[in-house]
This record gives sequence, C-alpha cells and structure tokens, in this order.
Amino acid sequence: MKTLSTTLGVFCGCTAVRWYLHRSSRRDTFLAGERIRLTTLWNTGAAFSLPLPPKALPVLSGGMLGVIWAGRRRCPLGAGLALGGGLSNLWERCRWGRVYDYLQFPCVPGKLGGYVFNLADLAVFTGGGLLLAGGRKQKSDSLFPAR
Repeated sequence: MKTLSTTLGVFCGCTAVRWYLHRSSRRDTFLAGERIRLTTLWNTGAAFSLPLPPKALPVLSGGMLGVIWAGRRRCPLGAGLALGGGLSNLWERCRWGRVYDYLQFPCVPGKLGGYVFNLADLAVFTGGGLLLAGGRKQKSDSLFPAR
C-alpha cells in the first residue's frame, strides 16, 4: 500500500507542478541563492536528451516499470518514488510527445550543472538510489541472520 500511495502522490504532485509552471509567467527565476534555476525546456529525447526511437518507448518503459515493481517489497518508498516519477514522465511523453523540464542546478560542477530536470526525474533518481540501497541492505542483513 505504501508503494501505491507514494506512486500516486508523486504522479499527482509532478503533474500539478508542471501544470502550474507551464501556465504561469515564472520563467528564468533563481531560487536558494541562485543554486536552483527555474527555466523551461521541452525534452523530446530520453534522459539527458538522449535520442529515443518512438518504438522503443513502450518496451523500455514496460521493462523498467516491471523491474521497479518487482523491487517494491525491498524498499516500498523507493519503488513508489521511481514508479510515480516514471509514470509521470511516461504520461506526459505519451500525451504530448515530449517532457516538460524546468529545474536546473547551475552550481553543480561539470556537465550536470547544464542539464534541466523535472521533479519526476528527481523522484526516479532518488527512488532508484533507495531501491539499490535497500537491496544491498537486505543482502548484507542476510549474511548475519537474527538469532
């Protein structure tokens, strides 16, 4: 239940933020002492604007969502974040053929500071990290069973 409620919350939250920012006049605004920049970009590619063949979308999305769903018992919160963000981006890509990105972190060193993300992307990254950490923790716990 935790996975589904997190998924729904992330999906609805990401959709609401995108809707608000797309319709508002907030463009190129800096937040948190210029550490975060609100800007707008329509991403027609995959993550980091990598080219995405249209026929690959259902196969890749279905495969990734299936893998994440399978890991929900190890880390329900991580699975919910990853599923909510992934479904949010998938919904937007299917509906508009592109994804609305709006968050940039210009103070981050290297190329990463030039990329523009959205909340769904951050939820996918965070959820994936939690799933990996949850999987490692479970494996290490199994080495020393409780007595």
